[in-house]
Amino acid sequence: MATTTRDDRMALFTKHQDPATQPEFWARVADNVDWTVKGTHPLAGRYHCKSEFMESTFARLGGVLPGGVKLQIKHLDGDRDTAIAELHSMSMTKEGTQFANDYCWASRFQDDVIVDVPAYLDSMMVVTQSFATNRRVQKTPPRGPIRQT
Repeated sequence: MATTTRDDRMALFTKHQDPATQPEFWARVADNVDWTVKGTHPLAGRYHCKSEFMESTFARLGGVLPGGVKLQIKHLDGDRDTAIAELHSMSMTKEGTQFANDYCWASRFQDDVIVDVPAYLDSMMVVTQSFATNRRVQKTPPRGPIRQT
């Protein structure tokens, strides 16, 4: 039986469940990938190559997630050149709390290689969970109206 495009994409994104198999995923990401992490948090930005993205995101998260970034597929839709992957983090922080972030990556493929990804995630989760050890961060939003002085 022939492997479908969706089966291939599912097998590829499953590589994120274990840091030991993640290099197999990254091997299918173009060196000059255009990866945009949406949001207003320390990891947000547009990255124009794989190494820049890895250093600015996964390496930084690895510093506060001792077991590495572990992502489980919640849903995948992708039979053509774009795969929409809904992912959930199974990682634990240095403090022993779950880094329960959710992601949505709209990955565009060209010749079975990822060339463009707009990535969406819970910005507040990144700030409060992963960088709380490095910054003084308010854990809960203020209640009531914001006063202007």
